[in-house]
Amino acid sequence: MKALSRRTYLSAALLLAAPLALLGADTPVVPPVASPATDAQADKALIDKAKVTSLPAAPTTDQVTAAKLVYGLLSDSRYAYRPRPLDDALSTDMYERYLESLDGSKQFFTAADIAKFDAYKLKLDDAIKAGRLDPAYAMFSLYRKRVDERVAYARNLLKQDIFEFEGSDRFEYDREEAAWPADTAALDALWKQSVRNDWLRLKLAGKKPDEIRKTLDKRYTNLASGIAELKGEDVFQTFVNSYANAIDPHTDYFTPRSADNFNLSMSLSLEGIGAVLQRQDDVVAIREIVPGGPASKSGKVKPGDRVVAVGQGESGPMEDVVGWRIDDVVAKIRGEKGTKVRLDVIPAEADLDSKPARVVMVREKVRLEDQAAKSEILTIPAGASGQAEKRIGVIELPGFYQDFEGRRLNKGDYASATRDVAKLLAKLRAENVDGVVLDLRNNGGGSLNEAIELTGLFIDRGPVVQVRESGGRVSVESDQDAGIAWEGPLAVLINRGSASASEIFAGAIQDYGRGLVIGETSFGKGTVQNLVDLDRWPANEAARFGQVKLTIAQFFRPSGGSTQNKGIVPDITFPASVDASEFGESTYENALPWTRIAAVPHTRYGNFAPLLPKLDALHEARTKGDREFQWWAEDVAQFREKQAEKSISLNEAERRAERDREDTKRKQRQAERLSLGLALDPLADDSADDGLQAGERDLRKDVAREKAAEDRPDPLLRESAAILADAIRLLNNDGKLSAQVLPTAQQPGHWAD
Repeated sequence: MKALSRRTYLSAALLLAAPLALLGADTPVVPPVASPATDAQADKALIDKAKVTSLPAAPTTDQVTAAKLVYGLLSDSRYAYRPRPLDDALSTDMYERYLESLDGSKQFFTAADIAKFDAYKLKLDDAIKAGRLDPAYAMFSLYRKRVDERVAYARNLLKQDIFEFEGSDRFEYDREEAAWPADTAALDALWKQSVRNDWLRLKLAGKKPDEIRKTLDKRYTNLASGIAELKGEDVFQTFVNSYANAIDPHTDYFTPRSADNFNLSMSLSLEGIGAVLQRQDDVVAIREIVPGGPASKSGKVKPGDRVVAVGQGESGPMEDVVGWRIDDVVAKIRGEKGTKVRLDVIPAEADLDSKPARVVMVREKVRLEDQAAKSEILTIPAGASGQAEKRIGVIELPGFYQDFEGRRLNKGDYASATRDVAKLLAKLRAENVDGVVLDLRNNGGGSLNEAIELTGLFIDRGPVVQVRESGGRVSVESDQDAGIAWEGPLAVLINRGSASASEIFAGAIQDYGRGLVIGETSFGKGTVQNLVDLDRWPANEAARFGQVKLTIAQFFRPSGGSTQNKGIVPDITFPASVDASEFGESTYENALPWTRIAAVPHTRYGNFAPLLPKLDALHEARTKGDREFQWWAEDVAQFREKQAEKSISLNEAERRAERDREDTKRKQRQAERLSLGLALDPLADDSADDGLQAGERDLRKDVAREKAAEDRPDPLLRESAAILADAIRLLNNDGKLSAQVLPTAQQPGHWAD
């Protein structure tokens, strides 16, 4: 099975659902936006300009071949872990998924539209087999028409006198279970409430009517132009993914460009100028500068600057990129290391019609350090016991990244989560920390090899994960390297967003009794995917057909249990921040069920069961007096309560009173922080809803706010470190307990001083 691809990995849950436009890996995924709406004529010209990406009348030859290749893979039990026949039943499933990808909120199509589409319900299987896109294009064409109609209606509403907010009206924003609107009149009623809610949010944020009207008019125009920009390849990818996702939640199809972006995200590096870009009005702007990259070294560009033209080499023609899709601009700026690229840039503070400055940069390989592992040290005070304070090292790991190509070529500097964590552990050891917390919150997974090798930093050889293929054969993937990088006290912090490779690691640490697992029950993704290059079979020199992220196996813990659906249950639990019925593997109707296989022999360094009641008691007592932890728990409870409502009041007095309560709460908390000597929340004065969407805010302020958010108090991380400090103290001070918990004191995992 592994002959299919050398790149076996465990993908990030939910992050690769099939969007209509998959943007660059170094680009924030934000809605495409267009130029300011100044008048109707300018807006029409803008939308017409975007429509140059009109849909083809028929699929390309490459798309026909790609669809057939995808069918061959997903229907063959030699490749797919759980193949499904492409029949009428699967066609119906595809139909529902394709509809959801177009109009998941049921705000564009009417019931009459759906009745017409029903003719395709049993024909999509034949369309895939034959490589035909007729149904996909027909449904998308009507979708684009309905978007234009809804935008025209919404913009017309802005001219009407409908913005009094009294009475008991509510806006229903969660429409997943709602029926399709019966007719245009029903859509009008839905959109009227939506527009009124948009207006009210901006009004509550202090915006004046003229400013609100201008902001919303631009927003709705941008929606139409963004949909108009979508190309045939976007529709093709979405349509084929309605098939791939019907097989299982983690099987996906990528076009050649999307595959490149995915590989870049996994390798944590790219060849370019080292700038994060974002669409801002009708231009692409620089959102962030990557330290050490060409853009940073040039000193000639900064966040907020707009890129209006791009040229290749010393003398290639400058191409005007105003109005372009962001992924097209990114493709022009990226390029081979050592080559030159010229940018015409308009400073953030200048008018868009100002004369641009030309900047020449030499492309380099840029490491995306902000997505790599990083560390800090937390000091946990002695408390009432009078014992010595403990210094706990924290390593935050956002993903199990690996530069597959760099590793294959044996490049010494290839990106690797394990190599980075090993360096951080050496640094923490040199600083004499008492224990280490590995923070895997919201770590959606990544490379299977990295999960195995990272576990090997904490155990001395042994099985890490069992992998069962479609035919039933079970293989055991083990850490083969002798020695470990960190022998001391260890805790792993997880939440519902910890998935896949994170669960392999946390499950192995738990099975070995090597460390404590703290937090929330994890996501529950227990399947393995390979990235299969569809150009392998025709042996193409250039990428033509794309790639498939294909589920090929299921993984099991050394103890034999699967993490599928159930996830990893922590030893010490925090309140659940996300309802398991709303997020996680168990929410997918076609997810594999939980199951178990035989365990494999593995070392048990410790048994924390006798220690857990004492840790729980100390944790409960401490958090009762921890205001930051209490506030977090209150906010989680409030969020879940609001989420359950699925609608929001359009009564201004009610909304303003709620906003005032939130503002008062933030001020009171900030004052209490001062009185208790706690670190202030850097966003306490900037947490109210501003009514804006991504792309509408001042980029420089938005980035500054994100940076400030990194310094916000993190009570869960601190409490995890405190729990680990408790464990260290208890085991050091109680020889009998220590003998129960860590009977093999001479082995790695010995926690005593």
